[in-house]
Amino acid sequence: MVFSSDIFVFIFLPITLFLYFLSAKKIKASNLILVLASLIFYSWGGLQYCLLLIFSTIVNYVLGILLEDKRDRKKIFLIIALIFNLGILCVFKYANFIFSSVITLLKTFGINIAWELPNIALPIGISFFTFQILSYVIDVYRGKVKAQRDILNLELYIMLFPQLIAGPIVRYIDIEKEIENRTFDLNGIYTGLRRFCIGFSKKVLLANQVAIVADAAFNYEWGLHPVYAWIGAAAYMLQIYLDFSAYSDMAIGLGRVFGFHFNENFIYPYISVSIREFWRRWHISLSTWFRDYVYIPLGGNRKGNKRTYINLLIVFFLTGLWHGASWNFVIWGLYHGCFMLLERKTNFCAKIPKVISWIYTIFAVLIGWVLFRADTLSDAIRYIGYMFNIHAGSITNVDIIRKLDGEFLFFAILSVLASTPLLKNLGTRWKCEWIKDVGILFVFLIAICYMVASEYNPFIYFRF
Repeated sequence: MVFSSDIFVFIFLPITLFLYFLSAKKIKASNLILVLASLIFYSWGGLQYCLLLIFSTIVNYVLGILLEDKRDRKKIFLIIALIFNLGILCVFKYANFIFSSVITLLKTFGINIAWELPNIALPIGISFFTFQILSYVIDVYRGKVKAQRDILNLELYIMLFPQLIAGPIVRYIDIEKEIENRTFDLNGIYTGLRRFCIGFSKKVLLANQVAIVADAAFNYEWGLHPVYAWIGAAAYMLQIYLDFSAYSDMAIGLGRVFGFHFNENFIYPYISVSIREFWRRWHISLSTWFRDYVYIPLGGNRKGNKRTYINLLIVFFLTGLWHGASWNFVIWGLYHGCFMLLERKTNFCAKIPKVISWIYTIFAVLIGWVLFRADTLSDAIRYIGYMFNIHAGSITNVDIIRKLDGEFLFFAILSVLASTPLLKNLGTRWKCEWIKDVGILFVFLIAICYMVASEYNPFIYFRF
């Protein structure tokens, strides 16, 4: 089930809000409602994966208690927790990738093995909920949080539907108190639904519209003229930000409705003047997770430059691998890691005019998104070749030209504006709140109309 669907907007959310309202004065009852709603929400994508998530919750519930009660053997239980959770992730997400890579490697040495790759379907959002579970058990191990003794509460943390499938990655330490004590009030409902409407409109009216041209360009099989290759890459650059940040907006908004305060996940990354700043603004919950649970434990920047560079490359290798079981994502992660090393070593971004630094950052990020979007590494290399006029296609790319109409241009301009603080700053200066609310509601209703008329269009990060 997706937020931008008629089933969610017209049926699931109203019923959940109504039942939650009836139980809001009793925290255990309201938690039960949210858990049941989350089970239904996740089961929509396959009941077997919901059972897997319940099983994982039970195992980590026991491990959390053991980590707290058996302090003399806590390292053993932490290792068990890491093996169990990362093992599930590897089996479901990376088994095919590992098998295919081994087969390819053996072929280079002239060894042909007719292995049949396992057909393992990827549970939706497995990377997100795995990292949430890991943050819980690691923080219990570190003594930063108490082990949750109520399994329903732990189930709520892991399966809370607003952020279950595509983030943001919510750490247990950040909402520990709100699981057992939170308020369901009109202000929270108002601010939460307002944020949800903004995110919904951003997804349906902006991300989905620029996606039409992005998909046409990346799926074009007969070669692209450089102009259309750049337009397609730029459209995808807008799409992935608007799509993912829209989901985060809706998740944060829904969380606020139910009394939870999730941290921000995006802060206008495309205004960054360095790759380093980009990663402070892009997918913040993931970058801070890797910082706190990988980079700092590896030694961070405390053991000299050489070790710092190695630690950064490890983090960005894992960041790429987290996004997908493909060499595209691994290369994409290392690509960003190399820019981070370059900036750290030379500090050149601070020595050049900001506009030049911004152009460099946008250019580097844009090329990176080609690696991210293409189906295979060879497809990415071919597409980049189109961008730089290597084996360019004819200028008469008719299928793409037809999509570059007035409607696309209108939404593309809005998408660019929405990727900057400009619209938010204008809204802040507008003192009349009710007029802003009417405007948000009006745009939301337009988005509803587009949603009803459009085909199913899931969020990009569902596959991670």
